[in-house]
Amino acid sequence: MKHESTHPSDEFYELLQPALASKAEEFLLLGYGKVKHEELWDYLTKKKWRKMDCPPVLYQLVADILSLKIGDYMNFATVEAFRSPNLFANIESEEMQELLNPQK
Repeated sequence: MKHESTHPSDEFYELLQPALASKAEEFLLLGYGKVKHEELWDYLTKKKWRKMDCPPVLYQLVADILSLKIGDYMNFATVEAFRSPNLFANIESEEMQELLNPQK
């Protein structure tokens, strides 16, 4: 899948796929479910690499990916989910009613 963005590190996206895959697999082994490469990239570009002082260097990008902590990613993902306008889009209307009226 092609990633579309305009972050300075985007030129390394394809080269960083093995590191992203390794980190996603680590999260899965730790019991956090499947995390997509694009989701990890989103965290890195929006949070970790938001303010890059100098042009990106491949070895530093790899080190950043491999040192990513699950707690940092999960905090980011939670905030992003609450910002999303489609937070409840996948919930059926009956499920929504149960959530809103739990006394049944």
